[in-house]
Amino acid sequence: MIIIITGVSGSGKTTIGKILSKKIGAYFFDADDFHPLPNINKMTKGIPLSDLDRKPWLDLLSKKIIAWEKKYQISILACSALKESYRVQLNVNSNNIKWIFLTGSFTLIRNRLKKRNKHFMRSDLLKSQFEILEEPKEALKIEVSLSPNYIVKKIMNYIK
Repeated sequence: MIIIITGVSGSGKTTIGKILSKKIGAYFFDADDFHPLPNINKMTKGIPLSDLDRKPWLDLLSKKIIAWEKKYQISILACSALKESYRVQLNVNSNNIKWIFLTGSFTLIRNRLKKRNKHFMRSDLLKSQFEILEEPKEALKIEVSLSPNYIVKKIMNYIK
């Protein structure tokens, strides 16, 4: 099984994914670690990524999902996957993905991003993420203002 935790930058995907991975003994991967350098450079400069920029990244993640599915019993991927077309691309070769969507207000998430200091995603790019966000219909939707432990418990109940 692959658990993909989605949401805009700053919604807590990595935090929740790491906690969940420890609780259930799963491998955790962060999609940000697979961005090509040109994408990171753009985001560092405050330039939103285009669908063309994201395509090679999503292609690589799709291949990784197949490999993780074969290699590990359960894996967790933190990945924004903001549009339905991105989620379709990630889901193309897998039949065993559980989608989790972390959602929250623009203000709450912007405040979280402003507190980050070691991430290439700048808080001024958040607006562009909210603008292109297409909420997934086939996902467990969880409000990020809840405690991380509560969110993880809710996910654990969902994936049983």
